[in-house]
Formats: sequence, structure tokens, C-alpha cells
Amino acid sequence: MKIKVSAPGKLMLLGEHAVVYGYPCLVTAVDKRLYVQAEIINNKEDEIIAPQVKESRFVLESIAQFKAKFGLEKSVRIITKGDFSHRVGLGSSSAVTVATFKALSLLFKLPLTLREIFDLSYKVNLSIQGVGSGFDLATATYGRTIFFVTGGKIIEPLKINPLPLVVGYSGIKADTPFYIRKVAEAFKRRKEDLNQIFNEITKLVYQAKKAILKSEFKLLGELMTKNHQWLKKLGVSVPKLDKMVMAALEGGAYGAKLSGAGGGDCMIALVDQKNRRKVESAIKKIGGEIIKTKTNAKGVKLEI
Repeated sequence: MKIKVSAPGKLMLLGEHAVVYGYPCLVTAVDKRLYVQAEIINNKEDEIIAPQVKESRFVLESIAQFKAKFGLEKSVRIITKGDFSHRVGLGSSSAVTVATFKALSLLFKLPLTLREIFDLSYKVNLSIQGVGSGFDLATATYGRTIFFVTGGKIIEPLKINPLPLVVGYSGIKADTPFYIRKVAEAFKRRKEDLNQIFNEITKLVYQAKKAILKSEFKLLGELMTKNHQWLKKLGVSVPKLDKMVMAALEGGAYGAKLSGAGGGDCMIALVDQKNRRKVESAIKKIGGEIIKTKTNAKGVKLEI
């Protein structure tokens, strides 16, 4: 028997880096998905076929954790496939981790709740990377648009419609653990300064949550742009992302910011649909690549 499941990628709306230190964030699931097919095999060892390469260690660790939890010895074959590359920073490692746990639970008929999938996935993330808040894992698990607090203290899916976002890829693959460590080192030296920045970002997150629930996109855009300015002060943006953000704003976006750890990967712009093409053209003109995607996607699910 073969089981196939999928989990969505993510885009951080507001609150990156602050969320690592116990502050809240807003994140949305996107319709670019990571697929995992699982089956039981007679080999002595598990077999991983992961074209995305980077994900194989997350798959292996997920299998090990699942087997340890349930005392299993049978070997499995896991095959992964993605709608997106791990290079673009949409959370492929988190999506494949969540999808692997879901696939194994269905394959062995050992049900896991969404909360159990998140907790197991978070354990895998910490064992491999040593750092991380878990927001990307929560998004892959629950889907939709989420208000999230570090470690899953709060995972609150918001009842909203998809957001009118333009996503621009910088062409630079960011090293997420590096930028998390960079901020951590700065936090040790300038704890008071960084807590002040995180407090300001948190104010924006709470205001943005209200704006999202009321579909007040002009206000939401302004809050996103302010968040980007704080991220620049943290030292995690790069000139290419700043230029893409500025181009989007000049093209008529409500607001724009980098999305994720920084150093590269993606930026997002909130737009009025009538300005979408103009904003996309502005981003492309300075070398950004537009990634067509929809927000508020479903979480981990069985593929039939």
C-alpha cells in the first residue's frame, strides 16, 4: 500500500526573528505544496528518494522519531516531490517533515492529531537545526493564515479570505540558521536594543491581526512596510530585497517587506488587484522573479 500526502509552503507576513524570542507572528500557508509518498518495504534499511536533496535528513529524522515513538521496526520507502524548490525559502524542510509524519501515521494506521504532528515535527527541527520557533511547521500542519507564538504556545488559525499578495524571489538563497544565529549573537551583546525592536514589531503584529480580520489592506500594507524597516535595523535585509520592496511600493503596493529570515529568498507585497501587474513589473525590472502563488492554503492532507 502506498500513501501520498502533501503539506503547504509558507510566507511570513509579520514578526520574523521576534518570534524566535517568544513574541507572536502572522504567517500564511501557500498553495505551493510538498508531496510525500510512503510505503512499507522488505529492505533492512529505509529508502529515501528526495530530489530536493536538502530534505533527506529531515525525512530520516522524522522516520526515526516516529519509529521510536511507536516501537516500529519495519522499513519504509519515502519519495518526495515539490511544487517549489528549497532554494526559494517557502519552507520545504518544514513541509516535508510534517508530510512525512502524516504519511507514516496513515501508513501504519497510528493516528496523530494535528497538535501531535506539530510537536513531533518541532522536535525534529530542533534536533537538526538547534534553532527555530516552529511557525513554518505550524503553517504546514494547520494551513490557512495563523497567529502563532514561539514553540506553538498559541496556534490560532484566522478565518479570512486569501490575501492579495505578490511574491518576489530575490535570486539569492538565504541561509536561515545563519541569520537566526546572527540575530542571537546581537541579542547577547545588545539585549535591551533588540527587545525594543521586538516590542515594536509585536505592536505591528497585533495591529496587523486586527487589520487582516477586517480586510483593511491599506493599513495592513503600511504595517508590513514598517516591519521591513525594523528588520533592516536588525541587519537581516540585503540591498536586493530593499530594492525589490522599494520597487513594489513605487509600483503602487499597499505595503511590502522581506518574508522570512532575510539575507535573500523572498519579499512580499500587498496589492490592490488593479495594481498587481504594475507591481509585478516593477519587481521584475530590478531582477526579481515573480512566484505565482495563493495564500491561506489548506494544511497537511491526504492526496487521493
